[in-house]
Amino acid sequence: MNLDYTEIMVRYGELSTKGKNRRSFIMRLAENVKGALAAFPAVTVKGDRDRMHLYLNGTDSKPVMERLTKVFGIQNFSPSIRVEKDLDVIIATVQALMQKIYTGSETFKITAKRSDHEFVQTSDELNQTLGSAVFQVLPGIKAQMKRPDINLRVEIRQNGAYLSYETIQGAGGLPVGTSGRGMLMLSGGIDSPVAGYLAMKRGVEIEAVHFASPPYTSEQALQKAKDLTEKLTPYVGKIQFIEVPFTEVQEEIKKHVPQGYWMTITRRMMLRLTDLIREMRRGLVIINGESLGQVASQTLQSMVAINEVTATPIIRPVVTMDKLEIIDIAQAIDTFELAIQPFEDCCTIFAPPQPKTRPNLEKVQYYEEHLDIDGMIARSLAGLKISEITPGQNSQQEAEFADLL
Repeated sequence: MNLDYTEIMVRYGELSTKGKNRRSFIMRLAENVKGALAAFPAVTVKGDRDRMHLYLNGTDSKPVMERLTKVFGIQNFSPSIRVEKDLDVIIATVQALMQKIYTGSETFKITAKRSDHEFVQTSDELNQTLGSAVFQVLPGIKAQMKRPDINLRVEIRQNGAYLSYETIQGAGGLPVGTSGRGMLMLSGGIDSPVAGYLAMKRGVEIEAVHFASPPYTSEQALQKAKDLTEKLTPYVGKIQFIEVPFTEVQEEIKKHVPQGYWMTITRRMMLRLTDLIREMRRGLVIINGESLGQVASQTLQSMVAINEVTATPIIRPVVTMDKLEIIDIAQAIDTFELAIQPFEDCCTIFAPPQPKTRPNLEKVQYYEEHLDIDGMIARSLAGLKISEITPGQNSQQEAEFADLL
């Protein structure tokens, strides 16, 4: 008897509280699921008001379920087996399934639900019939109605009978994109990918903005940023990566600004550029990985001086976390090992030996008068490079490169 999973039933999380917006949230979640499962073209997705159904159509369920655990907006899901809507077939499948999963000590319960009211037995009758069938093949097993080890669900629908016993926890949160779009200022460090992850969990669609200063920063540093972006793609399916040429800006700052103010003015220029990119890309907010007091540019005084260049809301998801808390999340989402690779980003390359932790805003504005800010911004924006990052993209590129060797 074939006991392979044929369908995965997805239950929504916070979507149950969304009222009139529920339909748009479900539609967005369905699109995100399709994007996350793009590598499995045979899988079809159907969303309705109360749950979503993924039909595997012969696809191996294990890698599909691994991808589903990362899709925000899913509370939990249950893989199930579809069989003919015939009582004898259902009984035989229940017996075979219980014999497969029972190891000798678990308690069990049958939870039957009949949405097809013309089926030969009611839900209560099915509970009794199928429970007795289990005792026939496993006479030593014990039934338990509250919190059993195995809760075997049997659902009778119009198109067949569905059996499931696993409930796998999802990522929770809101479907990415339901809260609007934000520009993530992505360095090559530990904090910014975590900030992006936390923003996505609250429904924000992120686009990664990365500042590159070749030849001071290397191709490896740029690839590291793309790899970090790829680590975030399973939660949504794809992310736009925006590379900003920043060499001229940093050279001009170094040439015309006292060392102590390099970092402050560099960050102000980054923020100006990100805000203009946000406007071009129809984003609503800017997101960054600033953690209060962690470095010189992240004191409250520095944040105020840097923030002065924009009125756009800046979301700082990790601002109150200490480094160990951020590292814990980075390890959980598998960005930590990448982030600690020794390829320096532009902030590190041009870091002054003694940056101002309490920059004077009047001095900042005075030093900026010596810079061609509008010209530098225009030239940087003219050189933007935008690419799309998808799950597994880097692994595929590595495999293609290996074939050429």
